[in-house]
Amino acid sequence: MDNEQLSSLNERLVKIADQMEKTQIADYVMMLNKPKRLIIINMVTGIARGVGIAIGFTVFAATILYILRILGALNLPIIGDFIADIVKIVQVQLEGRAF
Repeated sequence: MDNEQLSSLNERLVKIADQMEKTQIADYVMMLNKPKRLIIINMVTGIARGVGIAIGFTVFAATILYILRILGALNLPIIGDFIADIVKIVQVQLEGRAF
């Protein structure tokens, strides 16, 4: 091999090394070698997602109930009765009583 080919090969190896460093393969392999750490990270991530989903759904449900109450207060003939029934059912469920 002459100098030009070695230089080209060296440049390609440097690019590959840079790309591998950007993908953080070494960190991933180290994490796979420590299963306890991997389990802990996954558990914390799962708990965080669960709490986030619960908070998000609570905000979403509260917003929907607020809108339904406003629509129920408008006394629209058919829609108002239907919405009032839905609000009553949800309130009974939130109080813990059986429907």
